[in-house]
Amino acid sequence: MSAVKLDRELTSTGVTLSKAQRDRIGAVRELVQGEFKGRGQQLLDGSFPWENMRKLAAIGVLGMAVGKAYGGSELGVFDTALVLEEIAKGCYITAMAVLGEVGTQTRVISTFAPERIKDKYLPQVVTCDCVLSICLTEPHAGTDVAGYTTNAEIRGDKVVLNGVKSLISRAEEASLFVVFTRVDGKPGTEGIGCAIVEKGTPGLALTAKVHTLGGENLHEVTFTDCEIPLDQLVVRDQGLKPLISAFNTQRCLNPSISLGLAEGAFDEAITYARERKAFGRAIGDFQGMRWKLADMFIAIEAARGLLYRACLSANPFPDPFLAATAKIRCNEMSLDVTSEALQVHGGFGFTDESVVSRLYRGARYGTLGGGTSETLRDLIGKRVMNNFNEKEGISGLAV
Repeated sequence: MSAVKLDRELTSTGVTLSKAQRDRIGAVRELVQGEFKGRGQQLLDGSFPWENMRKLAAIGVLGMAVGKAYGGSELGVFDTALVLEEIAKGCYITAMAVLGEVGTQTRVISTFAPERIKDKYLPQVVTCDCVLSICLTEPHAGTDVAGYTTNAEIRGDKVVLNGVKSLISRAEEASLFVVFTRVDGKPGTEGIGCAIVEKGTPGLALTAKVHTLGGENLHEVTFTDCEIPLDQLVVRDQGLKPLISAFNTQRCLNPSISLGLAEGAFDEAITYARERKAFGRAIGDFQGMRWKLADMFIAIEAARGLLYRACLSANPFPDPFLAATAKIRCNEMSLDVTSEALQVHGGFGFTDESVVSRLYRGARYGTLGGGTSETLRDLIGKRVMNNFNEKEGISGLAV
């Protein structure tokens, strides 16, 4: 795809891509459309996309959140979101696998981990020799972080970790686990810290596996008297606040996947509407179909503008209000657009062999991960109630 076309895709936000950004997206697009998209169905059984990941590593994608001192490119949130968007257009499974290497867990390690952990693992993230797994959700606490019961007890120069994490991505493949945990039983969000646990540490076990609608496998991860060095308790006294700052990145990267899924489905719908005939005409020639496609385009462009604005607010992490707004809109738009794209395809869209079917499945994840839509709406509502003043009006609420 030409540089002119890549620039035109961003006209809704007034952003123009640099040559380096265009070249990066073009290289990713060539892989995704030429190879990954055609292999998408093979990954629905929960297989990890190793081949795709290694090819992305070869062009520098997995090092986007890694500092240059460790072999990465140290790109910002906007550049990372553009790449994830492009990958998601063709393969949800691969986009989610890449998210695990460029999202919160990598940024937590880069920001808080001791130098020996950075030196050992960050270069391996860049080359796809280290897969990271973030452990957040517990059987009885997801969004309710204050309800976490996993606990890290400090015993001299050691930390002993006990607890259960559920619905954990990439656990089978992971070399390193980034675990949000309570510290010394301190209650509330002030008691939450973060521990880093290496694969093979005694007491770390994968105790259950489930398969998802999107095609991924998720695991239960159990820590039983799991002993780690004290310096692997990388966030200890500051409470949840610094971790949530890093987590706001996820609230831009998750919706970038939603945006890409919608765009991929829209592309498929246009192609099908041109090729499929009914009553002697292409179905795209019918006004009802044209209006459906127009609404899909409008929804995508509106969501894109919110997301890019949120990404560009990062310094180094995005503004939480803008990120929450963009995430809700992109997640919910993606559900609508992929559903409509499936409708355009009729019965063929409902088959496992259909690309839009896979994109639709993936889109369902967006509102669940990285903060549910309900939680983020509450965050936005509080900001609106607390920050609104009659003089500035709605403009005073934005960054």
